[in-house]
Amino acid sequence: MAENYAPRSWFIQPLGSAHDRAAFSCGHHALDRYLKTQARQDIRRNIAAPFVLINAADETTIIGYYTLSAFGVGLEDLPTEIAKKLPNYPIVPATLLGRLAVDRRAAGQGFGEILLMDALHRAWRQSAGIAAAAVVVDAIDQDAANFYRHFDFLEFTDCADRFFLPMKSIAAMFRDK
Repeated sequence: MAENYAPRSWFIQPLGSAHDRAAFSCGHHALDRYLKTQARQDIRRNIAAPFVLINAADETTIIGYYTLSAFGVGLEDLPTEIAKKLPNYPIVPATLLGRLAVDRRAAGQGFGEILLMDALHRAWRQSAGIAAAAVVVDAIDQDAANFYRHFDFLEFTDCADRFFLPMKSIAAMFRDK
């Protein structure tokens, strides 16, 4: 749990115009630039849905964020043991966790896990109405790859930096909660 924030002193909500995107800095230029210059455009164009983690005492400062969008995975891109359990469709529906970042000032406090669990829970809830067989992520670097592996994400067959977590695994995480 985050040590500088009491439980329930933070919450996650869709990115809005009141959030201070300019002050956010996670240390990855591409992730910072996305939030500052492209995220609002993606909302307007229905390309991605950005969600931000904020402190209840300061609802403008972004602690971290993630994005979700619809995605399709080629059946041949999945490991054989997973693919054989799915229908023989050329494209399998999935949810893309396109970006996940935590501001440097909040790094190492467990917010990455909080954001990931919220994204997975949101994707699982949505999969009941808009089917998705998995959540897919692209790791921006080795630290990110290790982060996703820690949460049992599996590697795609031919793409070392792309991972997925089957929706059945996600459902098992939240079903009894």
